[in-house]
Amino acid sequence: MLDLVIRSGGRFWSWIGLLVAVIVGAGIAYLWQLKMGLTITGLSRDVSWGFYVAQLTFLVGVAASAVMLVLPYYLHNFKEFGKITIVGEFTAVATICMCLLFLFVDLGQPARAFNVFLHPTPNSVIFWDGTVLSAYMLVNIIVGWNVLQAERNGMAPPTWIKPLILFSIPLAFCIHTVTAFLYCGLPGRSFWLTAILAPRFLASAFASGPAFLILLLYILRRVSGFDVGEKAIAALMTIIRYGLLANLFFLVCEAFVVFYSNIPEHTAHFMYLYAGLEGKHALVPWMWLSVVLMVAAMWLLLVRRAYSNPRLIPAICIMVFLGTWIDKGLGLIAGGFIPSMTHEITEYVPTVLEVVISIGVYGIGALILSILLNVVVRVRQDRAGRLAKA
Repeated sequence: MLDLVIRSGGRFWSWIGLLVAVIVGAGIAYLWQLKMGLTITGLSRDVSWGFYVAQLTFLVGVAASAVMLVLPYYLHNFKEFGKITIVGEFTAVATICMCLLFLFVDLGQPARAFNVFLHPTPNSVIFWDGTVLSAYMLVNIIVGWNVLQAERNGMAPPTWIKPLILFSIPLAFCIHTVTAFLYCGLPGRSFWLTAILAPRFLASAFASGPAFLILLLYILRRVSGFDVGEKAIAALMTIIRYGLLANLFFLVCEAFVVFYSNIPEHTAHFMYLYAGLEGKHALVPWMWLSVVLMVAAMWLLLVRRAYSNPRLIPAICIMVFLGTWIDKGLGLIAGGFIPSMTHEITEYVPTVLEVVISIGVYGIGALILSILLNVVVRVRQDRAGRLAKA
């Protein structure tokens, strides 16, 4: 099916050329990091995880959202998701690739990444996180590619695909749950020491992931005429509504427990993020922006004339995506390290090189996703053309 990509038009190859230029530029920045080490980043002794790990955490949620298409379509025969299930699966493949790349660039010595599998440690959460992420990516590429191949040939998918599809459903929940366990399994970090961290992760994933898918579908409709219908969009908006509502509910529950118990080790992290502490308040504007975006999006999602308006849907999805990205992609990681376990406040701000390298990783993900989605669009256009001739 890759032969269809080669026959793509000039606009597609211009886009690919732009992504390659971005990746090359970021690759040069990464070579400098490889030479100098993580001293080029904003990380310190007190904040040992930063922007790279934050993006990994957020993107795991985007990848897990594919289950919100697979589960209704394959288990409940929700036919409106028939056209976009493969889009969700290929999105999961691209985002998991980015997750693994962010882990790769976060290591001072990239070769250490292979030690996770060359020297497995079953009692390590990182080992299980790497295992479930790799398995989820492999399952989605196998399922998506074979289902699309069968569609191109006008045949039913092979029967051995169904068990893999069913296996991908619990695996999608596992990838974000295990990632949450990676944080809440650290007893010295009070901010993450909560039993509802995994549910919070999943709730935000089921809001931000479908929001990203809707934006992606709107882009595909504009550039290629790939239209999935309004019923599929409406169903995704319903998923976003419940996911965002659960995410905000869990955030309120966390705030109540933290401030009602008034345990200093717990309140200090929330105070730093939302009010500042000892004159340090680098993340306060960002965290309140996140709250405003999520609350405003939630209000719009409760007003039928707003969430059913095609002109407002992209704006709502952008608000949901940015709000949850700030909450998980900025506040979650830094909030766990500031203040430190010795109650020192060492603020973290990503450096320009960190951002450039991160843009390069996103560029690789966009390149993978562009090629995969181009295959989907061209297969369906080719099949539609053959049916029209017949």
